[in-house]
Amino acid sequence: MRKLYMGAFTICIILCNAQEVLWQKDIKSNTQDFLSQVITTIDQQYLITGSSIQSNKLQTEGNKQNNGYDFHLVKLNQQGEEVWGKYFSGNNHDYLSASIATQEGGFLLAGTSYSGKGLDKKEDSKGGSDIWMIRLNEFGDELWQKTLGSASDEEARSVIQSTDLGFFVAGNVQNSAKGYGSKDVLIVRLDKNGKELSQSILGGKGLDEVEKMIPTKDGGALLGIYSRNTTGGSKKTENFGEGDYWVIKLDKTGKTEWEKNFGGKGDDHLRTLALTSSGYLVGGESRSERSGNKTAGIEEGTDLWLISLNERGEEIWQKSYSFGNRDILMGTSVLHSADDKSSKGILLGGYTQAEGRIESDDETFWMLYLNQDGNEQWRKHVKGESRKREEKLSDIKLNRDGSIILAGTSAEELGKENWKIVKLGDKQLDQLIEKQDIKIYPNPVSDYAYVEIGFDFKEADIMLYDMGGRQLQSLKTKNKVTKINTQNLIQGAYLVTIKTDNNKTANAKLIKK
Repeated sequence: MRKLYMGAFTICIILCNAQEVLWQKDIKSNTQDFLSQVITTIDQQYLITGSSIQSNKLQTEGNKQNNGYDFHLVKLNQQGEEVWGKYFSGNNHDYLSASIATQEGGFLLAGTSYSGKGLDKKEDSKGGSDIWMIRLNEFGDELWQKTLGSASDEEARSVIQSTDLGFFVAGNVQNSAKGYGSKDVLIVRLDKNGKELSQSILGGKGLDEVEKMIPTKDGGALLGIYSRNTTGGSKKTENFGEGDYWVIKLDKTGKTEWEKNFGGKGDDHLRTLALTSSGYLVGGESRSERSGNKTAGIEEGTDLWLISLNERGEEIWQKSYSFGNRDILMGTSVLHSADDKSSKGILLGGYTQAEGRIESDDETFWMLYLNQDGNEQWRKHVKGESRKREEKLSDIKLNRDGSIILAGTSAEELGKENWKIVKLGDKQLDQLIEKQDIKIYPNPVSDYAYVEIGFDFKEADIMLYDMGGRQLQSLKTKNKVTKINTQNLIQGAYLVTIKTDNNKTANAKLIKK
């Protein structure tokens, strides 16, 4: 079993003076485990998700040990302490690849399952590998689950919640009777209770793999696809080279609104998508010189290639960046203004693999910060204590307070990948964050509200008053974001007051609808 090691850092972090390690947690393993992503919850806690083998888990039937991979979740609070850990197990391998925090405060998991009915899996296999989805509440308790698939092999890659509180799940399907090529993109739309609403397959006559999907402001979805030498099928755009970025905008019903292809003559592999105030960011790595519709060249090996698009998919700018050797982009976060009407900056995260000679910063986490026009502002490495240790970043998140969460794996030896979670404070980013002394959301509120405190403190009191000055609630917190229960309030206006241990105070009005 894994253990969450706290206290002294087990990995030395070397950063510039502008950054401070707020905490680091290492989740130890004796197997080759996989970390898929980190989710920041509405109250600024963190859910770490991936796949692990439980060393001491026994199957319920036949008392046989199950050595397969299971869905693995660890929730950390704002201080990096473990709140809970969960496994969801089938009787074969199950790989958790995509997770989101739902607007209602819980989570939705989507992974690839090779298991039939048994243990935690409640539905039979559809044939081959299937998509296994599990809806959880904020405590990790199951609300519902769904198995999606056919006689072909399906795999889950990304999941989002739409504005109607339903879900889109995106994955890949191989050699489907309803498909177009050797591998196609599968899109399934579900309502909030897991009922399937629609299903579609997108692809050309070759190989197309969806890498990322994000929700759009109009209730639809944006798909980022790695497309290899494909024409025909449902694909209306032709490739420029060996592998291209294929970007598809879906409306809220799952129908294609537009599609775009970006690439040079070489191999260009899409990895990330992000929303900006003007449209979208598309990022990945490129081996192409200037060719096709790629106007940014490469310096060495495989470089990062970032494209800014407007909401119609038209190019605003494109840029490339190099760390030397093979640069792998794993996460993109956009820093927005307080009114969400402008994008102030872009944070990229990834790692570099050696191709040929080994550089000192290979196999370590890196961060790259750009302004809204894609011009580099700074770059930094997060190094391990030993060059023998491979470190691969899986995900990066920029928090509302300017802090950064990096999540990845760190291998002491081949086949033993520990999960490594680092939270950094960055003075340069902190200066760009537009802070409010107190912020309440959602507002108006129904059952629960979140109180966010914008200034530094160690402990604070949060008081809730009616408009007649009568105190209704009082609680202490050490968190920047605190959840308060408003279920018993009658409709009307209330006052929330905070007072910190360093004598700072702030007030805000809360509206109960």
